[in-house]
Amino acid sequence: MSYQKQPELNGAYYGPSIPPQPRSYNRPGRRSRSGCGCCLFDCLCDCIMSCICTILCTILVILGLAVLIFWLIVRPHEVKFYASNASLTTFNLTQNDNLNYNLAVNFSIRNPNKHIGVYYDKIEANAIYAGQRFSTIDGPVFYQGKKNTTDFGPIVFKGNHLVNLGSGDKDDFNKQNNNGVFEIQIKMYLRVRFKLGLFKTGTWKPKIKCDLEVPIVGKSSSNQGFERTRCHYDL
Repeated sequence: MSYQKQPELNGAYYGPSIPPQPRSYNRPGRRSRSGCGCCLFDCLCDCIMSCICTILCTILVILGLAVLIFWLIVRPHEVKFYASNASLTTFNLTQNDNLNYNLAVNFSIRNPNKHIGVYYDKIEANAIYAGQRFSTIDGPVFYQGKKNTTDFGPIVFKGNHLVNLGSGDKDDFNKQNNNGVFEIQIKMYLRVRFKLGLFKTGTWKPKIKCDLEVPIVGKSSSNQGFERTRCHYDL
């Protein structure tokens, strides 16, 4: 029996056969249903967002026009505050840093608005020297009509209070005492409401600051009286 030599293999791996790919039943040129659904959903989202943006823009335009019309009709103006007069009969500092004081201040409020009235539900007046609050008094509660100037006072700050003044503040105190004019600040914390026709707003809480130069009564070096002083809003 003759022996036939087998041909040599080339070293490649011959594994199991690769199974055939599953047959697609979609017709050529036809999109799947899932793709069509995504497209419709995207279009619907774009349409909704466009409608929302249009509505928001319309609302903003209407609000802007309403504010403009309101301003043109009402023409609101800033209410002005003044310290119309002030009198200081006692203002001395003891060795143990007690401040004795007797200060009276009159105020004037001007409401220049033709259509707006003001309810003053609370007026808290604080007297301050060199950054130290030494007295607090509640002012009157009242309603101020349109195109009206209201005077109230005097608001009297009287008593004694411990203050912590540094060496520089004490030097300033002695200089002002010699000159007979003291630099005193009045801060008022308000609670107000505005009235326009039958409509009343909510509560607003403005802060008013009055920087005063008050001559002390009886000082020979004090040859000037108190000057009417405009107060400002403390932001």
